[in-house]
Amino acid sequence: MENNNTPEMEPKKKKSLVFPIILAVIIIVGGIYGYRTYSYGQVHEETDDAQIASNLNPVISKISGYVAEVKVKDNQFVKKGDTLIILDSKDQRIALEQAEAALATAKSNISNAEASTTATSKNINSSQAAVTTANAQIEAAKVNVWKTGQDLKRYSVLVKDHSITQQQYEQALAAKQTADAQLKVLTDQRNQIAQQTNIASSQTAASSQQIGVASSVAKQRQVDVESARLNLSYTVITAPEDGFVGKVPIQAGQFLQAGSQLFSLIKNDQKWVIANFKETQVAKMVEGQKVKIDIDAYPDTDFEGVVSSFSPATGSTFSILPPDNASGNFVKVVQRLPVKISFVNLDANIAKKLRTGMNVKAEVSLK
Repeated sequence: MENNNTPEMEPKKKKSLVFPIILAVIIIVGGIYGYRTYSYGQVHEETDDAQIASNLNPVISKISGYVAEVKVKDNQFVKKGDTLIILDSKDQRIALEQAEAALATAKSNISNAEASTTATSKNINSSQAAVTTANAQIEAAKVNVWKTGQDLKRYSVLVKDHSITQQQYEQALAAKQTADAQLKVLTDQRNQIAQQTNIASSQTAASSQQIGVASSVAKQRQVDVESARLNLSYTVITAPEDGFVGKVPIQAGQFLQAGSQLFSLIKNDQKWVIANFKETQVAKMVEGQKVKIDIDAYPDTDFEGVVSSFSPATGSTFSILPPDNASGNFVKVVQRLPVKISFVNLDANIAKKLRTGMNVKAEVSLK
């Protein structure tokens, strides 16, 4: 009998094509994605090391003093000229009063010097007139001396001839001596008057110099007054521009040093982006290239920008302690270059909501 227990040959199972197809699709999609990413990266440079920037105006106290009153609060919007801080102004007011008193004294000295000059000028005029009169009297006295001298000569001859008496001769001699004495007196008086004129001229010159000195002192005192007024005005610290006040760490009674920064005033009229690109990314970047801007605070909104300018140095160069690669062990670190990107057609309402320091992703088109 034939053995029917011989096992029958099972048919060979067909391999599934699902896995190869899926693998092929993944490879193709990955290849396309990789190619597109590579191609896109060749004409674009991007960085997420970027932030919103705006103008920051430091509020600085120009003088030292104690805070009398704080007129602003954190995050408050102020307009240009609004009062922010008021300092105690007692010292400045006293200094102004002292400067004004010194100015009044200086002006009084000018008036005194001018009055002295006027008086000495009048004395000069009077002395000159007296000198003129004395010269006329001297000329008349000289004529009298000549006349009496001639009479004395004649009488000297006549007395010898006994034509006149001795008494007449003595009278002529006395007249001659009187005329000589009168001439000498007038001459001495003229010389004294002339000396007084010279003294008055010297006093006038001195008074004129005093006017110049007093005028210079008055100008200096006027400058002191203006300086004191300026310092008094500095006791009221006002907003230099429109904008938002940052954190105000100032309290009443606090002492402020001159030149110290109190807080910052953030202007809200203009915003831009500072993107820190690696030094290996900026070779093909130029001003005017378009930029795609993504702001973390507005993920659903696309922003457009344009490369505005490049920093003249890397960011580390402007740090408080810039690296010195010439000392110690050198470790090469890729540097970053700040690039300013200006917004294009930025919506005004969104611009008001943007805050300095917000994180941004910038993507520059190199085409």
